[in-house]
Amino acid sequence: MPLYNRVALIGLGLIAGSMSLAMRKHGLAGEVVGTARSTESRQIARDINLCDVIVDTAAEAVKDADLVVLCVPVGAMAAVAAEIAPALKAGATVSDVGSVKRDVIEAVGPHIPEGVHFVPAHPLAGTEHSGPKSGFAKLFENRWCLIVPGDADRAAVDRLTQLWQGMGSNTDEMDADHHDLVLAVTSHTPHLIAYTMCGVADDLGRVTDSEVIQYSAAGFRDFTRIAASDPVMWRDVFLSNKDATLEILGRFTEELFALQRAIRQGDGPYLQEYFTRTRAIRRGIIEAGQDTEAQNFGRDNTEDAT
Repeated sequence: MPLYNRVALIGLGLIAGSMSLAMRKHGLAGEVVGTARSTESRQIARDINLCDVIVDTAAEAVKDADLVVLCVPVGAMAAVAAEIAPALKAGATVSDVGSVKRDVIEAVGPHIPEGVHFVPAHPLAGTEHSGPKSGFAKLFENRWCLIVPGDADRAAVDRLTQLWQGMGSNTDEMDADHHDLVLAVTSHTPHLIAYTMCGVADDLGRVTDSEVIQYSAAGFRDFTRIAASDPVMWRDVFLSNKDATLEILGRFTEELFALQRAIRQGDGPYLQEYFTRTRAIRRGIIEAGQDTEAQNFGRDNTEDAT
């Protein structure tokens, strides 16, 4: 039996598309209904049969839905929540896939009607690709999905957890503020650094006739993959998780200054000890099963995980 008779996906990008494909593959939903703001995205989704049904509006999508998942940029969630609120079914669960949790809770929570359960979530999976054609059913396999239950109904939390586990995810529960700090370290600040490195390379490339791009080594290549992610999504992430990101950036700057000093002073022992200590992070990621030592970090061109 499916966990939900009807699931509504608001937004039809990478995460929503992958959810639809995974739910249908594993029989987790009786019917998946999708919608997107863009007429073009809705038509593409229809053409590739991304969902069982594609409708034109969010209010239409959530009608009679047992689960509604907001798969839109963080900055758009308040407006979407306000639009769908009058059409939500009593007893339904509303969730999201946003990379920030405190701001989403404050934006969406006030619009959730009494008798509807709000259970924020964040799948730690993705690629640099976006749009309806970017999804694939295996995206969430052996990746983590963090559930932020707050004071939500326990049965609703457990049911949503089963859904994510059914799509292949490992799951854990976390407080919203702690989530935002952890993600500032593991995702948000690395993306900001990647965007910055690409910006530096862009300036240098103008001087060197694009030699930076032509002769890119593996390190810069991987920076550019991360920096190819959806700019609207990341704009909203940084503005919504401002405090935690700035805190981690401050710590990063302190570490960078220490390395600059060691390089300037020719302090080889310090540099070797620092690199030896920090490389253990990479080994820990591999031991945790979140990546492999295979060539190209164990990824292929279609299933890169950010």
